[in-house]
Amino acid sequence: MQLPFIGGRDVRVGSGEIEVRDPATGRVVGSTPESGGEGVDAAVTAAGAALAGWGATPASARGKLVGAVADAVEAHVDELAPLLTAEQGKPLRESRLELHRCAETLRHYAGLALNIRGQTVTDLDPGVRGLVLARPLGVVGAIVPWNFPTTLLANKLGPALVTGNTVVAKPDETTPLVTLRLAAIAHEAGLPEGVLNVVTGTGEVTGAALVGHPGVRKVAFTGSTPVGKQVMATAAADLKRLTLELGGSDPLIILEDADVDAAISAASMGRFFNCGQACLAIKRVYAHESVADRVAEALAKKAARLRLGRGTEEGVQIGPMHWKEGRDLIAAQLVDAVASGGDLLTGGGIPRGEGFDEGWFHEPTVVYEPSHDSRVATEETFGPLLPVWRVADLDEAISRANASPFGLGSSVWTRDLGAAMAAAERIEAGYTWINAATKVYDELPFGGVKQSGYGKEHGIEALRYYTEEKSVVIAT
Repeated sequence: MQLPFIGGRDVRVGSGEIEVRDPATGRVVGSTPESGGEGVDAAVTAAGAALAGWGATPASARGKLVGAVADAVEAHVDELAPLLTAEQGKPLRESRLELHRCAETLRHYAGLALNIRGQTVTDLDPGVRGLVLARPLGVVGAIVPWNFPTTLLANKLGPALVTGNTVVAKPDETTPLVTLRLAAIAHEAGLPEGVLNVVTGTGEVTGAALVGHPGVRKVAFTGSTPVGKQVMATAAADLKRLTLELGGSDPLIILEDADVDAAISAASMGRFFNCGQACLAIKRVYAHESVADRVAEALAKKAARLRLGRGTEEGVQIGPMHWKEGRDLIAAQLVDAVASGGDLLTGGGIPRGEGFDEGWFHEPTVVYEPSHDSRVATEETFGPLLPVWRVADLDEAISRANASPFGLGSSVWTRDLGAAMAAAERIEAGYTWINAATKVYDELPFGGVKQSGYGKEHGIEALRYYTEEKSVVIAT
């Protein structure tokens, strides 16, 4: 059993045993305890004890240590990638990409450490000036989902640590192993005891205890919108600071003058990477009626060519879904889409036979022109299912894109700069790509609108969500 990592060491705390299973085979690959309130309290106590020393460490020194952690993660990619694939299910190639991305984000914030600064306001009154200091918030609770357990942790860990906070992380109960190993690697790289702690267990027990703990001053959460609302309600009792990155139903719009082939490639990659299990995945395609048939047929051909299999197999492009309930949900959404009038162009089934029967596999699927009030249009589709619709013009495309409770990412493909800027201004989303693949950049702030979240990750803007501004008046 892998134990929680608290105060720089493995700690036997909590109760029970939660099995971690390979989504491709159903086999047990490890286990962890339910840390519960006892484990959370121990972790928050350790983080609180480390807070004064870490906060007093010069920002430049904190940045160097975070940079050392990034280097250590990259040095251990060959060790960590199989562990990530075993518990999450993604192909080894994607696991390596995720781990390198984790290191890049940590390194980005290591470089920003010297940009943490306050302000000076002169001449408030004769002989009086003011200072605005940026101070750490305190202990940060970082709750991370199963789809990208290392990069989504880095999104929180980087800005939290360089601004002087300490962290208690809780990975999903289905993907705790790589996070526990990352914490040990960070400690080996020089991160002081108690600065990063990891508790294990379910959201209902350990996650709830972390959010509700009075010693936690901020919660950074990535996950579903319904759970995000619960986190927000619990955090409100103590007026905790929040960053919430929640669900999405990202639209991709292709206009008649677009580079259609490039748009199709972006839509395919944006939908089927990580088996479609990403908040920022392309989940709705709206193509101008003059190119819609071509788009739908090409996407179906691309989906049909993807090699499905276990993540450890050579040449596999798309692995299993992470859990049975997720696959059941995708299957139900597809049934509804076809019943509403959608044309199933490819996929839609559960593969059978050797290498598939034990895991949670689902064929990459494209459905054309389901009803606009079908579940694939109104809900988040968290799996390898892509609906495509035809639209008459940009106005209809934007109207359809905005007819969703979500507003995380969005994409527009056109050669018309005016149309592109109009779409960027009118689409209700926190991120818009124009003629570009859906890559998130550490340099730009990222966060959703509407029911897709609150606050920003990435960019120098994220630092503000991990600091408290304090005003000081000095009479000279």
